[in-house]
Amino acid sequence: MLYDFDKQINRRNTNSLKWEVGENELPMWVADMDFETAPEICAAIRKRAAHGVFGYSTVPEEWYQAYIGWWKRRHDFQMEKDWLIFCTGVVPTISSMVRKLTTPAEKVLVLTPVYNIFFNSILNNGRQVLESRMEYDGETYQINFEDLEQKLSDPQTSMMILCNPHNPVGKIWDRETLGRIGELCWKHHVVVISDEIHCDLTEPGCAYVPFASVSKHCRDNSVTCVAPTKTFNLAGLQTAAVAVPDPVLRHKVRRGLNTDEAAEPNAFAIDAAIAAFTEGEAWLDALRGYILENKKAAAEYIRGQIPQIEVVPSKATYLLWLHCSRMVGFAAEAAEYMREKTGLYLSAGNRFGAGGGDFLRMNIACPRAVLEDGLCRLKEGIAAYEEFAVNRC
Repeated sequence: MLYDFDKQINRRNTNSLKWEVGENELPMWVADMDFETAPEICAAIRKRAAHGVFGYSTVPEEWYQAYIGWWKRRHDFQMEKDWLIFCTGVVPTISSMVRKLTTPAEKVLVLTPVYNIFFNSILNNGRQVLESRMEYDGETYQINFEDLEQKLSDPQTSMMILCNPHNPVGKIWDRETLGRIGELCWKHHVVVISDEIHCDLTEPGCAYVPFASVSKHCRDNSVTCVAPTKTFNLAGLQTAAVAVPDPVLRHKVRRGLNTDEAAEPNAFAIDAAIAAFTEGEAWLDALRGYILENKKAAAEYIRGQIPQIEVVPSKATYLLWLHCSRMVGFAAEAAEYMREKTGLYLSAGNRFGAGGGDFLRMNIACPRAVLEDGLCRLKEGIAAYEEFAVNRC
């Protein structure tokens, strides 16, 4: 293998958010991979560091062309340079857009269960969360469009935050579904913030559909958040972008990002992004294959060894969404109990809003040996928790 994803790297004592845990704990919660990034990116960062001067940075032409070229090659979507604005991260951008494009006490709609930090961006800025709960049929998730339109039609609803592909359920939204969302939001004057940070982490052979590519209404009524950070494990470098085709909306977005001081790159943010999008394709293709094999191994193990849990089939992200409805007890309590008894640290599904209560989220972007350790701890933890729950009754 050209890239060694089996290599285990000790991340303890490196100020890692994920790995600031107890000595016996195994964190498989936050969406942060345990792989080294592409060597081409590391080389670009070392070259920049060797210069030794780290003053204020600008955004060069190469940065724009890197994004434009990547989306054209990988996703058959032609961005324009004028659409793109540098930002320090997808979450800061979403929070900025909530402040800039809505007013206090208005409602921001999300499809739940969904990435839990969306709730923070809404509530911390004095807006109301409006949830449209997706329907799960035991195999896949679908949108309840009757409920969605009812909530979008509320005059107090002024924004929808879309997760495309959808975290935590791993759903790749098809063109027809995105088009229906776009038409409803246009009809009811609801601007769409499309978080597409997981777009490159699809299974080999599976493509995602950029929201802005679907129709004129989708394009002109949306802000698309993109970044190399999730794909190439660069979150700590604070490098992202927004694509805003409509010039009036883009002016508001640019003003918001600048007044929030979220549009100035650090010394490594530009070089890393350019390297990722111009030299990182081979590494990414190898990564996607490795993650797929991890998914298959995890699904097979859970099916054979932990039958009271089901893996929700997914085509995107490196996150397993585990359905625990046949397990004795409660998923959130099980997560807490497992961490205490086995050290396995998963995300409780109730953190992701309505419909998440019977689920756990597990990050499998790690070397195979670490995954195997996590699965053994999951089996042990579920068995111990069920015994605890039964004896308590």
